[in-house]
Order: sequence, then C-alpha cells, then structure tokens
Amino acid sequence: MAARIVSTGARSVFAASTTSIATRATARNFHATSRTLADATAALPVRKPVGAFRGGLFGFLLGSTLAGGGVYGYTLRDYKASNELLTEDIYALQAACQRLNTYVKALEEKMDAAERKRK
Repeated sequence: MAARIVSTGARSVFAASTTSIATRATARNFHATSRTLADATAALPVRKPVGAFRGGLFGFLLGSTLAGGGVYGYTLRDYKASNELLTEDIYALQAACQRLNTYVKALEEKMDAAERKRK
C-alpha cells in the first residue's frame, strides 16, 4: 500500500515536471454526477425575513425588560439594606430613650427623697 502511494506520488512529480501548466489545466476533468446536479437544482427553503421593525421592537422590549429587572433587583437590595440600617437605628434610639427614662425616674425619686428629708 505504501509502495503504491509512493510510486503514484513519484509519477505525479515526474509528470508535473514534464508537462506544462497549460496542458495540466486542460487535462483536468470536472465531472458532475446526476445526484450533484439534482441537489443544485433543488430550491432552498424560503425563509421569512424578520423585518427591521419587528426585530428592532423585539430587541428593544427584551433589552428594556432585562434592564428593568436589573434595576428592580438593585433597588430592592438597596431598599432592604437601608431598611435594616434604619431598623437598627430605631432600636438603638428606643434603648437610649428607655435608659434616659429610667435615669430621669431615678433622679426624680432622689429629688423627692431629698425634699422629704428637708421637711
């Protein structure tokens, strides 16, 4: 098998050197079988073109929907974060008010006790 390939290759090299380019070009024969010709004559399926308006409208709606979803998600995350911070601040303020209330009550009791001792 290898000897046949080598001998064929050697013959083609030898033939190429002895023949001119013009005779080699005319020596080539291109054949078309009936199957190839039948495929060439078959019509391609007709594609319904997507109009620029329809395609542009679909792209715009898809882009707007994706952008709106992204903005909604970002806004929701930002709202939750700010809401948690506000809730923490409210609880801290409530605790401070309770401490102040107990401190004021303790001062009022001491003032009442000091007034009772004077009388």
